[in-house]
Amino acid sequence: MAKKIALLFSGQGAQTVGMGLDLATEFVEAADLFRRGDEELGRNLSEIAWHGPIEELTRTSNCQPALYLHGLACLAILREIVGMFPVTAAAGLSLGEWTAHAAAGTFRFEDGLKLVEQRGRFMETACQATDGAMAALIGGEEGAVRALASQNDVDIANLNSPGQIVISGQRAKVEQAVAHAKDHGIRRAALLNVAGAYHSRLMETAREQVGEVLRQVELRSPDFPVISNVTGAEVKSADEIRETLQNQVTATVRWTECIEQMLSLGCDLFLELGPGAVLAGLVGRIHKGTAVVSVSDVPSLQKCVEILRQNLGGAA
Repeated sequence: MAKKIALLFSGQGAQTVGMGLDLATEFVEAADLFRRGDEELGRNLSEIAWHGPIEELTRTSNCQPALYLHGLACLAILREIVGMFPVTAAAGLSLGEWTAHAAAGTFRFEDGLKLVEQRGRFMETACQATDGAMAALIGGEEGAVRALASQNDVDIANLNSPGQIVISGQRAKVEQAVAHAKDHGIRRAALLNVAGAYHSRLMETAREQVGEVLRQVELRSPDFPVISNVTGAEVKSADEIRETLQNQVTATVRWTECIEQMLSLGCDLFLELGPGAVLAGLVGRIHKGTAVVSVSDVPSLQKCVEILRQNLGGAA
């Protein structure tokens, strides 16, 4: 029986210098996407993605469109080689949700690229205007983490997997929460190397600006279910998609619920499209034994092609 395929797209933090270079060298589909991206943005983003420096690539206004391009390039090559294989559902971690919508045809490639660049720029500006921080809390019950966050007046940014939760807010308050984490039975707490307090109330100005630009873009119903970070459920109408993508900037990323929803739809083969294998690790902690293939470069893509051909039967 053919597998039910889920697409997963990487979020900010997954970026690495060189991402997409071997794909663009080997496959015209990837080269064309990066070229179109440079033309649409009016700057040489591919040069930053392929040759760095890492400090420039990590800038939010560069990182987000670069990850968007990389994820869609991986998908374009797979579709060219294997064919338009059926997709049961898609999701992405934070920025990756925008890539998932582009893959599902919710908005045009060009519109999505400009949206994520603007989103990155708005968030970058919000980071510069606030003194924010984020911290990962490992090995704690969700209730205990929520109590800690409430007591220290910080927000829950990510529910990544059981026992892995991220908090976000004013730096002093996040540092205070980290110092008291063990008092709440949390095994380990560590500040993250990020530019600011993503997915917290400190991003409110960016949330408002993202809403404004989203209203200027035509959206359509996705070709396959896209699961929202904000609700952990499928979003269908243009109004619902606009609302969830806007609110995602300040809301909690409910990644565990996203994966559980995809599993409930019958998904049994997950393709992680983006640098590294962070999402594969989270899926494994959410539901042990789930098949996940991470695709980021030519060797991993070739491996994915083999797996798809084995598992799709006549569907491809």
